[in-house]
Amino acid sequence: MSLSRRTAARSVRMLGVTAASAALALSASGTALACDITEFSAAAACDGTKGVITVTDKDATHVPAVVTVFLENNGADLRQVGKEQTVTGSKKGVAVSFAEDWEPNAEYRVHVVAVKGKKTLVDADITPNVTTPSKACAADDTSIPTTTPSSTPSSTPSSSSSQTAAPPAGTATPSPSPSDSSGDTAAPPAPASNAPSPAAQESNLAETGANSNTGLIVGIAAVLVVVGGGAVFFGMRRRGASHR
Repeated sequence: MSLSRRTAARSVRMLGVTAASAALALSASGTALACDITEFSAAAACDGTKGVITVTDKDATHVPAVVTVFLENNGADLRQVGKEQTVTGSKKGVAVSFAEDWEPNAEYRVHVVAVKGKKTLVDADITPNVTTPSKACAADDTSIPTTTPSSTPSSTPSSSSSQTAAPPAGTATPSPSPSDSSGDTAAPPAPASNAPSPAAQESNLAETGANSNTGLIVGIAAVLVVVGGGAVFFGMRRRGASHR
């Protein structure tokens, strides 16, 4: 076999091995895109004066997951917090909130179940458990102001019961002037009380991320496998022809 044929056969074999390795790597990366418990996180926070447990799903494959939260006491479930909620994640993350008037330094267990078709992808707890802050949510200290309207005294004209002496003859009698009454003063209206309305809780924020690239990855891997196999077959054929 000449040097050029040996070099060509070796190059073809190397191309086939490289294509097969690339196909395996792409296949593995496609498997890594599946839903996993590490794509879920949870934290305790305050929504105004109310406490909440927030769970975030960053699963880019958009597999629906059922989330359940439990209050823990010495490693055992004390009670379930509200009802379980279903969340469909995205690459940017989708969060759901559980209303809970949590106490400082309390511990909560968050369980996630994700099923695709007949295959269970996730059935595990988010680790570690959620521990609430050492300070509770601020209480609402706003009080409704009350104002007592001031009383307005009414003036009542007094009538004179004394008798005046008759003027002497030939003297003009002055006519009495009417007196102004100030007793009709209107009372000021009572100011309206300003009662703060409680903040509305935000829940079930849904967000849709980009579609999965699993189909494209599998297609590229198949093409590389075909190219590698053809290259190996071509090299072996040329090698057999040279031996003849």
